[in-house]
Amino acid sequence: MPEVAYTVECTFSDPAVAERWLAWLEREHLADVCAAGALTAVAVRLDGEPVRCEARYRFASRAAFESYEREHAPRLRSEGLERFPLALGLTYRRSVGVIAAEHVRRD
Repeated sequence: MPEVAYTVECTFSDPAVAERWLAWLEREHLADVCAAGALTAVAVRLDGEPVRCEARYRFASRAAFESYEREHAPRLRSEGLERFPLALGLTYRRSVGVIAAEHVRRD
């Protein structure tokens, strides 16, 4: 079964809110999503304007991702929106796909 990539992109109108959001991901949220089923989690601050960041997750399979979506995502999303409501100028976009190919450098 191919692994699944899940990305949450967030655009911010206020760079200070982006910094707080990234700190929350680092301190709590990335680990929470891994505890809920993700294999890996990474936060990326994208170059350019407006300020955009991504949280990128990998799941072992479509079934593992669907289990996360069904059993954990509603609670974790709710917690995130409580801390960072859309009224702070955030816009979210999510994408899901199968990892089609990968190369890892091994030295």
